Amino acid sequence: MTALRPVSGRSRSLRCSSEKMEGTGSWDVLEWTKLDSASWSGSYSNLDCLLESERISFEACGVILINTDEAGTLLLSNFRILFLSEGTRKLIPLGTIPFVAIEKFNKLALKVQANKYHNNENAPTRLLQVTGKDMRIVVYGFRPGTKQRRSVVDALLRCNKPERVWDLYAFTCGPSKFGNTNPKERLLNEYFRLLGKSSQRASMNMIEDGTFTLSNDLWRITNLNSNYGLCQSYPFALMVPKSISDEELIQTSTFRARCRLPVISWCHPGSGAVIARSSQPLVGLMMNMRSTSDEKLVTSFCTQLAGHKGSRRKLYIVDARPRKNALANGAKGGGSESSSNYLQSEIVFLGIDNIHAMRESFSRLRDYLDMHGTTSSDGTSSFLRHGGWTWGGGNLSSMSASVSLLGDSGWLSHIQSILAGVAWIAARVAMESASVLVHCSDGWDRTTQLVSLACLLLDPYYRTFSGFQALVEKDWLAFGHPFSDRVGMPNVSESGNFELPIQSSSARSFPSSPVRQSPGSAAAQSSSSSYGLNNYSPIFLQWLDCVSQLMRMYPSAFEFSPTFLVDFTDCLLSGRFGNFLCNSEKERQQCGISETCGCLWAYLADLRSSGGTSHVHCNPFYDPSRYDGPLLPPAAALAPTLWPQFHLRWACPVEPNATETEDQCRAMTAKYSEMKKEKEEAERKVDELSSAVESLSEELLNERDISHAARESAKRATKERAVISRAVQSLGCKVKFTKNGDCTVEVEDGPRKCSHSIPQKPSEDNTTDVSESISSVSEQNVCEALCPLRTREGMCRRPDAGCAQIGSQFLGLKTNFEAFDNLCVYDSYFTAE
Repeated sequence: MTALRPVSGRSRSLRCSSEKMEGTGSWDVLEWTKLDSASWSGSYSNLDCLLESERISFEACGVILINTDEAGTLLLSNFRILFLSEGTRKLIPLGTIPFVAIEKFNKLALKVQANKYHNNENAPTRLLQVTGKDMRIVVYGFRPGTKQRRSVVDALLRCNKPERVWDLYAFTCGPSKFGNTNPKERLLNEYFRLLGKSSQRASMNMIEDGTFTLSNDLWRITNLNSNYGLCQSYPFALMVPKSISDEELIQTSTFRARCRLPVISWCHPGSGAVIARSSQPLVGLMMNMRSTSDEKLVTSFCTQLAGHKGSRRKLYIVDARPRKNALANGAKGGGSESSSNYLQSEIVFLGIDNIHAMRESFSRLRDYLDMHGTTSSDGTSSFLRHGGWTWGGGNLSSMSASVSLLGDSGWLSHIQSILAGVAWIAARVAMESASVLVHCSDGWDRTTQLVSLACLLLDPYYRTFSGFQALVEKDWLAFGHPFSDRVGMPNVSESGNFELPIQSSSARSFPSSPVRQSPGSAAAQSSSSSYGLNNYSPIFLQWLDCVSQLMRMYPSAFEFSPTFLVDFTDCLLSGRFGNFLCNSEKERQQCGISETCGCLWAYLADLRSSGGTSHVHCNPFYDPSRYDGPLLPPAAALAPTLWPQFHLRWACPVEPNATETEDQCRAMTAKYSEMKKEKEEAERKVDELSSAVESLSEELLNERDISHAARESAKRATKERAVISRAVQSLGCKVKFTKNGDCTVEVEDGPRKCSHSIPQKPSEDNTTDVSESISSVSEQNVCEALCPLRTREGMCRRPDAGCAQIGSQFLGLKTNFEAFDNLCVYDSYFTAE
């Protein structure tokens, strides 16, 4: 035997050398180590799999996961059991389970077949079987003589039963970034939507002041239960008929079990039909007790039909129980209504079994899947059991018997009964505009299943992400489904303490799993359970199973995918968030759940935000325009099947994924989105190029106009130059134009010549006007301008010269040229020389 000894820091590695095990042929080198919190904070702080505020407290090396015949390291944190693969340190999902998700665990002594880590002589005969609420049965193997299993069981007992409620991981982790807004505000907003007052938004001031009592023509919201004095398991706000006073509601509550009086859960916005809920009436053994206020309240659901003056709608009172069970409850003071006491009513019994039958059925289904899955909790494939290579030992009759065990579990029959009842209720409301009152015994199990599923069929809003949240929070959380009892979570009381009931495995009457029924196996030595015998029942899991059946029938009617349902279920069962702690809204308020714990809905929304519509939680087939009304499945379509994403994920992990088509569609949708983006980008570039081409075209047109104007100006200048040249030459002067546009005028006076250069004078449009150049010269004294013999005083040295006559000739030229400027010069005005 190896003694226990503490190890600090990193002196103890996660890896327990497989070479040592194989070389020695014995597990004596393996030991169990218990560490204090300080030492583990350094050893495992770098594990990516750890959640916020999750701390490792225990380690066991060399543990075998019997299901998959895999060796690794078993860790215990303040939240869950973790199983890391040997050498790789990767988390094994099958061997990793939150404490709250453990239904029970048993110590077993069993001889298993040899595997690659040990021989038959040293096989682990100390087993720990952990049964989960999520359909898995996990078996860990420990070497005898090491006291590993005893230490793990003791640690599990401590982790499953902390001294204070605040030591639960949901409180230790806190709200973090997944804060939870007040659920009361969300409930009121849903009530406002049902009343047609969506423009109103609830606030804490409205709740504190009690000013949320809005109404329409038929229904109203009452604050009579604001302090939970009317009914402790009902929400603080109730929707009731407008014609019923608060005093009558108080009287009615005394006639219903646990004071759960009839109230409205959903109302049709057009027809005025309602779905109401309550608990059983207290009619007594002789079924002769009556309540006038109760009869008035129930009758008020039969409002007048729209378009039928004076005609009142029919009322169906749906009792979810079998008729014999309802009669048997009369001996305890309960019972069922009499149609003769309620106006225009009809009593219908759906025959759905109670929570105890559902618990047994769920356990039988889990054992069936473990026995006939790909690999089972005893590490043997169903194809190899009984020594044969075929299912059931190669015998066709035994194969048929094995298959019949699925039917014997009764789970699918229960699912079908619920779906049939829901389809009937939805059809009455949608097709007859009838009102329906649903109840069972206490009105928080079967009633909640039927009412919420009927709302899901009738109202498309509840088939969206936000609507699904509103539906669960309204009909399951606000109306007091006892989640702590039914899901097997700790029972939180007002003082902050809670109880963890213990159940012996001997109390179970259904067939055991393969490990427990294998030949030569020892009986379970001890058992610990996370639920009480009379309280635990997978009612909410059954409801989610029904939702998955509807999603299979109408794959395009739901915004969320089956993967979302599985992740939602895992979050609920893990106890990581506080939304589903406690048994009622009152208890959650007293414990301050919304302020001190994280929110499941915020966590799931954060996951979706990273992937958008291509996230695995989003249904790629969702078509809201096609299913914008009620879903009314025919009876032939209500044949249920196993929920593969949930029921088969542990028993048949290597089978074809049921969401393969969905994944392919999601991949195609993502590819289509990428191609659409590329198309939009290409179209954007085409638009930019088109705009650039248009801009260039406009510039080319402008350039063409400018070029045309320039050519016209050049032609005009040429003609003007020719005219001026002839005019000047007629005066005996020669005018020469250089290439750069300068003009030179030469005047001959006998043998002498004088010349004067006239520079260009640019016009406002940067063009040279020759006529202006000539005119600027002609404005001067021609003698002074042209004669090189003028004196400094400005006098002419040869006043008698013939050039003195030229000035008058230039003046005449100036006058004539001004006349030329005023004329329109055409090609035909001057004849060519």
